[in-house]
Amino acid sequence: MITPLDIRAGNSYSCKFTVNIPLDSYGRPGGLYSMADLPVQRYGDYTSTGDIVARDLNTELFEVRDHESKSTFVVKFADTQDIEIQE
Repeated sequence: MITPLDIRAGNSYSCKFTVNIPLDSYGRPGGLYSMADLPVQRYGDYTSTGDIVARDLNTELFEVRDHESKSTFVVKFADTQDIEIQE
């Protein structure tokens, strides 16, 4: 199991993550995170997988690019799991 502290520069990593954001009626990212013309229905947890783009050890935050929505999210280390190296 890879932890945020195990990540090394020069390698690509992906993870499963959860963020609390505006969601549309289908549970997809809404508002500024959406290209669709659907209104925000609620705020809630959005869980997906994505590539880790950046890591800040001081604030314990990742920048993650979502595979599904192609949006970029700032995610706490504690809200990520299943970190894997991409080969």
